[in-house]
Amino acid sequence: MISRRAMTTGLAALTASAMAGCAGRQPPPRLLATAQPVTTPSDFGLDAVIDMNHNSVVIDFALVRSRGNILGVVHKASEGGDWFDPLYGERRAQAEAAGLLWGAYHFGTHQYSGAQQAAAFLSAAQPGPTTLMALDLEPNDRNPANTMDLDQAEDFVQTVYQATARLPLVYTHPTWANGGSLGRAGGSLGRAVDQRSILASCDLWLADYRTEPELPWAWANRGWRLWQYAGDDYGGGGGPFGPLSRAVEGVDRCDRNLFLGDTSTLYRFWNGVPDTV
Repeated sequence: MISRRAMTTGLAALTASAMAGCAGRQPPPRLLATAQPVTTPSDFGLDAVIDMNHNSVVIDFALVRSRGNILGVVHKASEGGDWFDPLYGERRAQAEAAGLLWGAYHFGTHQYSGAQQAAAFLSAAQPGPTTLMALDLEPNDRNPANTMDLDQAEDFVQTVYQATARLPLVYTHPTWANGGSLGRAGGSLGRAVDQRSILASCDLWLADYRTEPELPWAWANRGWRLWQYAGDDYGGGGGPFGPLSRAVEGVDRCDRNLFLGDTSTLYRFWNGVPDTV
């Protein structure tokens, strides 16, 4: 998902353009294992979820589960209305056979309506009752004019809900969700997601590579479920947690995510078991 191409720990990096679509990027040389110590924001939650797409290199999902200490994988399924990740189905079978929880995400664009994109996503993802679903709502840096707008995002979520009786997660950056300028072209959603939007009824998958994440206004009273705290190695930016915080045995070039809760809560959430008071 997002790629911090010029990430530093200074203030400039915190306000710079940082989000880019997953498809079509070329991997850089591998980082050396001696780059810097591994640090993660584990005090915030359970560091047990990764996301990836066809550009990621999977060596063995069994290693991801047994030695990488990963419990869940969210894989790109589709983009727009006519692009489908060619490795989605194959990797789903492998991951589920290794005992991993499985999820699917859609990268939103402007070319097709939200309903058309939802139909394409559901066709590609083939979600079962325990498949986590997510909409990737961010600037399309490769083609800024083809960035999904807020109306399309709401239409996408509504269509998925009507088809599955479940709301997808919304993956987004706080600046983007608040209607601010983001991305290399300096685009925006045009207006902020507010608490009346169907998007605000979705669980938040927060994209924020700072040491402490910022909540978008629409989710201020709910908080986040997943926090993508470190991205893949494209561009070589380490972010505040360092490049080795993204090292997972059994896979190369994935994103790291915290879940807000413990292991049993993660399984209940992923499997659609309602929260208990």
